[in-house]
Amino acid sequence: MDSWLIAVTALLPLTALMLVFQANPYHALVIRGIIGAVAALLYAILGAADVALTESLVGTMLSIMLYAVAVRSSLVLRLGILASSLSTDSLDHLLKAIRDALAPYHLRVELIIYPTFEQLQIALRDREIHALCAEEKAQLLTMTRVPRLYTILKPHLTTLTELVYYPLPSEEDSAA
Repeated sequence: MDSWLIAVTALLPLTALMLVFQANPYHALVIRGIIGAVAALLYAILGAADVALTESLVGTMLSIMLYAVAVRSSLVLRLGILASSLSTDSLDHLLKAIRDALAPYHLRVELIIYPTFEQLQIALRDREIHALCAEEKAQLLTMTRVPRLYTILKPHLTTLTELVYYPLPSEEDSAA
């Protein structure tokens, strides 16, 4: 067997290992594309042109498109805020601190605006948003229902806001 064929074949497990240990989901998509291209190249070299074409079109292009849509839509923090507090400086500082805290985790912040605090609390309880920010007694209150989000934000927001973990009853608890 030719040495270059062995080298191309060795690229598959190497790129698979790179994919497994990749923390950035967008880089993982690129590596997934490389795996598909190497597999299609290997199939074409070994004489399976139809399999190579199928791998490159369906296995690589379609799966990467679907993964990209899934990654893009799932890495979002839905943050509920009051319409009355949209233009305050303290909220701007808090949003910057939240974005800075979430940047290493590749999370985007999507602002969802609510007219009243009651609607904001209902949205948090109904799992429409992951966290809320509101002014309460001249101080900002940030409340989240996601334990991991609370752990990530706690060291970054202690000086700017009162961060509260708001555990929701699980579906098993509410059924009992």
